[in-house]
Amino acid sequence: MLLMITSVMADVKRLLDAGVCFCYSCNSSARAGMILDPGGAYPAEAWLTIIPPTGKGWTGMPAVWIRFGDKRDYPIVVDPGVLAATGTLVKKRVQGKTACLVSHPRIHRLYGKIVEGSLRRSGMKILRILVPEGETTKTLGQVEGVIGQMLHARLDRASFIVALGGGVVGDLAGLAAAIYMRGIEFIQIPTTLLAQVDSSVGGKVGVNHAQGKNLIGAFLQPRLVITDPQVLKTLTARQLRSGLAEMIKAGIIADSGFFRQMEEHIQDIAALDMKWMSTAIARSCRIKGRIVEKDEREKGLRAILNYGHTFGHALEAYHQYRGYTHGEAVALGMAIAAHLALLLGLCKTETVSRQISLLRQAGLPVKGKREELNRIESLMKVDKKASEGKNKFVLTPHIGHARIVKQISSFSVHRVLKAVLGSA
Repeated sequence: MLLMITSVMADVKRLLDAGVCFCYSCNSSARAGMILDPGGAYPAEAWLTIIPPTGKGWTGMPAVWIRFGDKRDYPIVVDPGVLAATGTLVKKRVQGKTACLVSHPRIHRLYGKIVEGSLRRSGMKILRILVPEGETTKTLGQVEGVIGQMLHARLDRASFIVALGGGVVGDLAGLAAAIYMRGIEFIQIPTTLLAQVDSSVGGKVGVNHAQGKNLIGAFLQPRLVITDPQVLKTLTARQLRSGLAEMIKAGIIADSGFFRQMEEHIQDIAALDMKWMSTAIARSCRIKGRIVEKDEREKGLRAILNYGHTFGHALEAYHQYRGYTHGEAVALGMAIAAHLALLLGLCKTETVSRQISLLRQAGLPVKGKREELNRIESLMKVDKKASEGKNKFVLTPHIGHARIVKQISSFSVHRVLKAVLGSA
C-alpha cells in the first residue's frame, strides 16, 4: 500500500511540474481515481481523461458528455479552477496548433493571460481578436471583421477558434468558425452563467438582424466546452440573475427534481456557493444535452428549450437589446407562458405560482414595463421559429414537462400579454 501511495504521489509531482492543474469536484457522483472511456457506456456525468505533456500519469475532471454517436461528441468540463488547464484540455480535443482566440477587452483583461499562457505551454500559437462588448455588436459586420483578421494572419483550415466570453462572443465566434473556409474547429470557454448553462451547449451559433434575434446562424458543435464556475465571481448581480433564468427554465421544462433543488437552494446558488453552483451548472447542461442529442436541428423536441423565448425575443427586439438582459426577457416570457397555459386550462394554479415564486426569489422580473402590445405581437411573428407567420408556443402542463401548442388564438395571447406587460 505504501509503495502504491508513493508511486501515485510521484505521478502527481510530475503532472504538477508539467503544468497540469488539479481541480476539485463537488459532484457527489464522482469518485477519485475513476476513469470512464468516453467511447463506451457513460453516466450523466462521465470523466474526461487528460493525458499530460509528460505522457505519464493522469488527472480526471468531471465532464458532461454531449453524444451524437459520431466524431462530433464532446465534453463539457465543469470544475472551479479548470481555466488554468485550458491548454491540456484543448490539446486532447483538437489537432491544430494555431488558436484564434476571440474575446472582448474586459474579459481578456481578466482571463486572457491564464488562457493564452496555458495554450502556449501546450505548444500552440495564438491569434488574438478582441471584439466590442454587448448584444448590439452581434452582427454580420463583426463576423466579417473577425474573418478578415484571420485571413490577414493566414490561418488555414487546421486552425481553430477559441471563444472566451459570454454568449455574444460565443455566438459570433462560432458563426465565424462555421463559415471560415467552410468550417473549422471551435472551442467554447463561457464566462457568464447564461453562456455556461445555455448558449455554449448544443451547437447553435449566429448573429442578430435588425428584424430579430439570431436570424442569421448555423449549427456547429464545439469540440470542447470549458466551464469554470470561479469566473462567475466577476459578474454583476444582474448578469448572474440572467443565467439563473435559464437554469430555472431547464427545471421547468424537463426536470422537476432539479426545479425542486433550485427552490431549496436558490440562495446558495445565487451567493456563488461553488458546490451548489457547480452542481446546478452541470445539471442544467445535462438537461439541455439530453434534449439536443435527440433533436440536434430542432425538428421537434428541441423546441421545448424555447420556453419563454418567443415572448422574450420579442421583448429584447422591442427594447433594441438594451431594456432587458436576455435572461430577464426570458423570465418575463416564462411568466407570460405560464399564465397562458393557465388561461387555456392546461395547468393548475400551483404550476404557475411555483414558477413565478422562484423567478422572484432569483430577482428576475415577472411584470413588464407597459410595452406596446401591438408592437410586441408584430415582433413575435418574425421569430425564427414561427411558421407561416404563426407562432408555436411552448407551455408547461406541470413542472418538469413541456409541450408545444400551435393553435392558440390571438385573443388569448393578447389577453395574457396585457395582464403581464400592460401594468407595472
